[in-house]
This record gives sequence, structure tokens and C-alpha cells, in this order.
Amino acid sequence: MSEQSNLTYAIYPDLAGKTVLVTGGGSGIGAEMVSAFARQGARVFFVDIAEQASQELARSLADSVHPPVFLPCDLTDLEALAAVFARIGQGGWAVDILINNAANDDRHGVKDVTPAYWDQRMAVNLRHQFFCAQAAAEGMRVKGAGVILNMGSISWHLALPNLSLYMTAKAAIEGLTRGLARDLGVDGIRVNCIIPGAVRTPRQEQLWHTPDEEVRILAGQCLRERVEVQDVAALALFLSSGNAGRCTGRDYFVDAGWYGA
Repeated sequence: MSEQSNLTYAIYPDLAGKTVLVTGGGSGIGAEMVSAFARQGARVFFVDIAEQASQELARSLADSVHPPVFLPCDLTDLEALAAVFARIGQGGWAVDILINNAANDDRHGVKDVTPAYWDQRMAVNLRHQFFCAQAAAEGMRVKGAGVILNMGSISWHLALPNLSLYMTAKAAIEGLTRGLARDLGVDGIRVNCIIPGAVRTPRQEQLWHTPDEEVRILAGQCLRERVEVQDVAALALFLSSGNAGRCTGRDYFVDAGWYGA
């Protein structure tokens, strides 16, 4: 376990009381985002399809100033997504900070991709990021401020194997970030992209981790320590805070300097 797994987050007073929506917040990086923002005193809502894990996370954070609220949602269902924003609005809140985290990196071979699978992968990994941003921006415009953080991936920068559709979506997210930053900046809305490296999560460890893979990853990084979920959440906290008030339209890597596969 990396020493960084026990890092102490900086406290950003301006995040207290902010309304935060985290997609894919029930596990992995998303769950750490939920926890990190809740501990800042933010009012956190999170969506996921993994109901048991999400409910357990909400219970574990019940002592927060504003206990996080889990809203079950399949983000490929745009009507269900609209209902999430309506549910938040019913409480009299508008989203101040949107964390577009949800994604799925299932492996696939080129010969196995069908048109239906293509559409489903784009819906899971790309489409919802735009429509979440579109919905969140409505309330942000009224306030004249807001933060949207899209989650990219180091994968397409390294051209990793058996991930063509995932890498297509993640590459597009960087372009989406640039476009949204330009179009929404006039309303005081900042949009940035976080690009994680080989983050150690329970899913990644279970599905892909082997001793040889660990050696390969560390050999490709400048820093010989694995990236942890806390490293990604720490960057998200900073970019969401007023300390990053002039940061927009950019890509921020948290990958330990991973340049080789």
C-alpha cells in the first residue's frame, strides 16, 4: 500500500455547503470523491447502478455535516438522469459542482464490436458527461458560477490494448471539456478534465492485477508508487475550490508520470 493512501486532505472552506453531484459514486474513485467532498462539509448527491455498495457508502458517511444522498440511476437512461436533477431541485438546490466520473473500461476486441455495442459503450462512457453538464449548467448560469470536472483516462495517451472504444470516448472527453469551457465560461462556469493513471481500485485489482502487471506499471511511471483514489480526489477538491478560480479548459494528469506501457 502506498504511503499516499493515508494522505490528509487540504481543507477548502469555500466548499462547505456547496451542492455536489458525483456520477458513479458508489465505488472506486467515485466513492472517494463522495467521501472527500462530504468531509469538506459539502452537500453531496451521488448516482450509481450499484445499489448495495452505494447504500453502504451512504451509511458509512451518515455522521457528515450533510450526509450524502444516494440516488439510483442508470446514466444511459436520459429520462432517469433528468429525474435526478429534478429530485435535487425539489430540495431547493442547484448543482454547484458536477463530477462526471461514471465509466466502464471493459476490454473488447476490434473484431467483436457490433454497432449496438459501439452505441452502448458511447452511452456508458461519453454521452452522459455532456447531458449531465447540460443539465447542471442551467442552475450554474443563474448563480454565475459553477465547476464541472470530467474524468478522462491515461489509456488513450498510452494506446493500451483491447480498449479501442473506451479510449475513443475518453479522448473525446478532452475535446468536450475544451468546448464546454469555452461555451460556459461566459457564465462563470469552469470546466476541467482530470486524467487518472493506473489508479488502484478494488475493481482494477480484482480484474486486471497480476505481479507482472504491477511491475509493468511501476516501470512506466516516473514515480515508483501506485496512484491511489485519494490522489485523484485531492486534485478534484483543489480544482473545485476557489484556489483554482482561474483554471479552466485544461487537462490535469494524476498518473505518477506514466509515459510507457
